[in-house]
Amino acid sequence: MHNKSDKWWNMLFVLPTFIIFCLVVIVPFFIGTYYAFFQWDGIAVNPMTFVGVRNFVNVFKDGQFLSSAVKTTIFTVLGVVTINVFGMIIALLVTSKLKTKNWVRTFYFMPYLIGGLILGYIWKFIFSDGMAIIGQVTGLKSIFFNWLLSPTMALMAMVVVFTWQMAGYIMIIYITGINAIPTELIEASAVDGATGWQTFWRVKLPLMMPSITIALFMTLSNCFKIFDVNLSLTGGGPANSTELFAMNIYDEIFKSSNYGYGQAKAMIFFIIVAAFTLVQVSITRKREVTM
Repeated sequence: MHNKSDKWWNMLFVLPTFIIFCLVVIVPFFIGTYYAFFQWDGIAVNPMTFVGVRNFVNVFKDGQFLSSAVKTTIFTVLGVVTINVFGMIIALLVTSKLKTKNWVRTFYFMPYLIGGLILGYIWKFIFSDGMAIIGQVTGLKSIFFNWLLSPTMALMAMVVVFTWQMAGYIMIIYITGINAIPTELIEASAVDGATGWQTFWRVKLPLMMPSITIALFMTLSNCFKIFDVNLSLTGGGPANSTELFAMNIYDEIFKSSNYGYGQAKAMIFFIIVAAFTLVQVSITRKREVTM
């Protein structure tokens, strides 16, 4: 039974984290919201001009931002599917009777430990020089060429890199869900003559919905917010064909010096990400099965 002193001690330990959260997240959020209603270049000596909601209205007339929205949506759909499919396959593999499952788990989780900027530069070499060398050696230049020079393939290259980075992390989430399934249910399905696919589809998958909810939330939000890989791998090129949401906002604020307008874009970006993730969580939580 907890007494009042335990409550105050708990609050004391939580307080530093709460203060840091407020200083790093809450305060900048409200300051950014305030700046979104002004025309300003971000330099303190220059005056700020109040423009009301004009910045928000102009966002929906910005062709480059709308183009970034389409590209981000395409990237997010492809990324969410590939990351979760590969994460699930690897999780099923390492929870089987595979003798090298610990090595496989470590191998696939390692890319997540590499920073996005470094990862982007590594794969930039692979997609440029590496692919060109393979194309010359094999003679398959129609497949193995510099993907980063093609507007379509450059976006696919980003999907490949982000999948390679995130699949190992999502694998861990799915492993937790698989290990939480009672072995009696798996054995009962085998006794009833269910095939491996039937056991997965009818038994494992429904009971893994809490893990799937978390995994989809993580991949959906991270795909929408991707910036570091976008910056180091393609830089938004070629010809802005891979400029996603976060990079468009970054360029607007720090390259074009439209601080207020960039903050308006950031606010709309926040609303879009929050809306998609909340809808996803509400849908998947309804499908969760209690054991």
